[in-house]
Amino acid sequence: MKKATICVYCASSGEIDRHYKDEAYSLGRLIAAQGWDLVNGAGNEGLMCAVSDGALSVGGTVIGVIPTFMVHAGWCHERLTRLVETDHMHERKQQMAEMADACIALPGGCGTIEELMEVITWKTLGIYPKPIVILNTGGYYQPLLDMLQKSVDERFMRERNKEAWTVAATPEEAIAHLQRQLED
Repeated sequence: MKKATICVYCASSGEIDRHYKDEAYSLGRLIAAQGWDLVNGAGNEGLMCAVSDGALSVGGTVIGVIPTFMVHAGWCHERLTRLVETDHMHERKQQMAEMADACIALPGGCGTIEELMEVITWKTLGIYPKPIVILNTGGYYQPLLDMLQKSVDERFMRERNKEAWTVAATPEEAIAHLQRQLED
């Protein structure tokens, strides 16, 4: 298996249930155990912190990409392997997508969902050929998946567009999906 960089989109909220953080931590450990690098939004709370800490706990490489204003606000994880500062959020998202060989979306709020929808849109347009995995922890993304199916049913989206992503229930399943997809 070749060395890869995996982008993980996820929540920065520190007020979420512990089981989401545990799953994020586990995902970070599994990414690092594959010998893959992790890139994320460099947050020091919530799932962003947990996935980074998981990878770092087993000697993994974590690259954080964050706008300078967030660094000045004190929102940046301080133990990352590498920090990339950007001028704004659009540049942050672009750099994260470009640096990665694949992405995984953990549960999150508007920012996470927006990042996920953007890469799915890019993939359906043929400008993002990389694997996308939705980690549906505890069924978190089921309402979104139902909405995407409704988009197909109502002909706002083609059935084949659903091939843009795969869904995993556990971190282990997400890694297995990426192993298969990155070998192709």
